[in-house]
Amino acid sequence: MRAMRLSRRTLLAAGLTAPLAACSTPQRRGAGGPVEITFWSALRGSQQVVDAFNSTQNRIRVIFQQIPSGGQGGYAKLSNAARAGNAPDVATIEYPQVPGYAIDGVARDITDLVTDRIKQKLLPQALKLTTFDHRVFSVPLDIEPMVLHYRADLFEANGFQIPETWDDYRDLARQVKAKFPDKKLGLFPTDGAMQFACFAWQAGAQWFDTGNGKWQVSLADTPTRKVAEYWQGLIDEDLVFRNASDSKQHDAQVGQNLILTRLSGAWDAGAQMRARPAQKGKWRIAPMPVWDRPVVGTHGGSTFAVTKDSKEPEAAMEFIEWQTTHPDALTARLKSGTSSQYPVAPGLVAAGAKAFPGEYYGGQDIYGLFKQEADKIRDGWVWGPRMTATQRVMQDGFAKAGAGEGTLIEAVREAQSGTMPDLKALGLSTEEVER
Repeated sequence: MRAMRLSRRTLLAAGLTAPLAACSTPQRRGAGGPVEITFWSALRGSQQVVDAFNSTQNRIRVIFQQIPSGGQGGYAKLSNAARAGNAPDVATIEYPQVPGYAIDGVARDITDLVTDRIKQKLLPQALKLTTFDHRVFSVPLDIEPMVLHYRADLFEANGFQIPETWDDYRDLARQVKAKFPDKKLGLFPTDGAMQFACFAWQAGAQWFDTGNGKWQVSLADTPTRKVAEYWQGLIDEDLVFRNASDSKQHDAQVGQNLILTRLSGAWDAGAQMRARPAQKGKWRIAPMPVWDRPVVGTHGGSTFAVTKDSKEPEAAMEFIEWQTTHPDALTARLKSGTSSQYPVAPGLVAAGAKAFPGEYYGGQDIYGLFKQEADKIRDGWVWGPRMTATQRVMQDGFAKAGAGEGTLIEAVREAQSGTMPDLKALGLSTEEVER
């Protein structure tokens, strides 16, 4: 029986009716010893979290395997393991990939394992991103509002003001260009479909919707066109760099003081600190510029799924609950010096602020800022069921636009056209709509 056959009206009909035929070997147990579960993740600091959990009790022993990030082979490894029937008990899945793994039957329906106690500890808008047709398929770990990272030293030296709106951002980009022939205010990341999604999310876009029982797809809706036209204008005026953010070129732009701002999720504070220790004290973080409403989208963030192959789902859920809601878990991750995740459990914000080494950002209370911005996340966004494919097509178009061989709105339209065959191949009921 294929997991893709639909018999129900909403987006995860296939995933919800998929069989959970697991053929993995049962977890090892010693005589009266702990239950063993396996955990795969690309998240930095995970080994420290596992060590902390294993030291707190002797009923469950987590065996951890660090895997590459999703785009670098981690998702392929998970999918291959699931096809072979030996996926780990717990896997880390980023928000955009949750619908696809649920439809494919890799992520188990854990609705009955997610207690009211867990739900009450998590931001509702985060849990909605992993809940479909009232069924839960993963538990959020962090939620990452996009923020503005800026070079405070260069801003102060040149009398630049922090941009509060996108009009302010464009005006500031013009000031930077006029004053410095080699510097730019920021970057349009040609590998940044997820960043672009965040811009569109903030502007009010709704790329995917399942309200009428179909996958309605509208990647080029009115808010998205506004965003595309805005960034196209910055590119046409040569106000921003346009290259991949995950590249040596961008590393040089940041490391050689050629770029004054970076737009990314809260998690990136830790990545910046780790990657560029010599710039300690030079960066600060501010709210993301806004359009006409004080709302934001998210860039990044991970969730934990119990896979179809787990023989110990209750133990797996106990570990997940500890990871997502216990202050010792967050403290262990942040003290690794590699993470600045914003926890999806508001009760952990104080622990995060205490554990994160704030000297890099001049003692700024970045967790206080993250909390403020997380409260602004616009509700109602839905990720599509094949975001990896959507992302790939969109970024191909962005690369062309960055080289002057097309436009951003053309890239967005091509991404929609490229997405539809994948959705139809899944057997999903689909509809392209104009908004």
